[in-house]
Amino acid sequence: MKLTVNTPEGTRDRLFAECQERRQVQQRLTRLFRQRGFLEVSTPETEYYDLFAHSGCAIPQERMLKVWDSSGKICVMRPDSTTPIARIAATKLKTLTLPQRLYYEQTVYRDNPAHNGGSREIAQCGVELIGAVGRKADLELLAGAIDALRSCGASVFHVELGHVDFFRELTARLELEETESLRQLVEGKNFAALHSFLEPYRENPACAVLERLSRLFGGPEVLDEAEKLAGRTLSIDYLRQLYDELSAAGYGAYVRFDLGMVHQIDYYTGVVFRGYVEGAGDAVLSGGRYDNLVGVFGREAQAIGFSVDVDAMARTLPQTQLPKLRTVVHYEPGYLSQALEAVDGAPAGTCELSPCRTLASSLNLAQEKGAQNVLVLDKDGERTVAV
Repeated sequence: MKLTVNTPEGTRDRLFAECQERRQVQQRLTRLFRQRGFLEVSTPETEYYDLFAHSGCAIPQERMLKVWDSSGKICVMRPDSTTPIARIAATKLKTLTLPQRLYYEQTVYRDNPAHNGGSREIAQCGVELIGAVGRKADLELLAGAIDALRSCGASVFHVELGHVDFFRELTARLELEETESLRQLVEGKNFAALHSFLEPYRENPACAVLERLSRLFGGPEVLDEAEKLAGRTLSIDYLRQLYDELSAAGYGAYVRFDLGMVHQIDYYTGVVFRGYVEGAGDAVLSGGRYDNLVGVFGREAQAIGFSVDVDAMARTLPQTQLPKLRTVVHYEPGYLSQALEAVDGAPAGTCELSPCRTLASSLNLAQEKGAQNVLVLDKDGERTVAV
């Protein structure tokens, strides 16, 4: 009976060029992170569920893939890298001087809604700047996000900035006690439902701004429009300061704004941002400031970070051309060393050993694989036979 086994839902195999493309993105990102002074850390693929459930993790619990350890405790496949790295910074690295620059290259696992076609395995490369406060820290990470996309080979891309305090400032004017429903409508750009939700607050000037919030995205003119609608706010002033400094450093062409970026409002505490690359259907980079997370584990430290979706980034780049096999090496017993020298001395992927016992079989193998010739190593010396 023939056994047919498919990969689990939300997972897939990666072959040949796709593996090289993923590795290329990872290598370029980690090279940049190390150059900027970040040190690598790695966390377990499984963690206790409580780590994420009680720390304010940005990933909803229903999207965590749960497993059980031998004692019956609930664990999850790592749904997020920031939370366990915050744990490390507050515990194992608690004696080290702040700020700490940490980077990671690992996979996170998330359960996606049924039939949406999303992957449960997301390869990420990211950085966390722990214990750095203020505008300079935000500028470092924003410039780093732009440089990360540029280092991967992206030609047409931009990074969109928002600030969670702008939404908080507006909802405070409405005196709303519960803002989650409103946040979801704004984030989802559900204009009709948002209009209905705000109907009882029409007399409040903040209502018009909130209804417009989902459409406040674009270049620096968005900040002018927001200020015209809502008056001067600390959050808009701060975004303008970031933009001015990034522009002065040559990054302004890559910066846009989305004031309706209000995702995970209870997790993020300041500037938030996403990176978009031509050819990708969604953001390939996401990040923001999260000043309260590390303190949950016993060490007060403000922080900001971002992560890059490696596979999404790799799919936007030109396809890698695999090397073409040119030579098959046929060797007799006692000539393994010379055969390996021949393979190692050729360009990678263009030469390989033949496992065949006879020269005729090696010639047939070379023909089937499209090689041009067979290198023969035996007692008569070294010679090349054309295929």
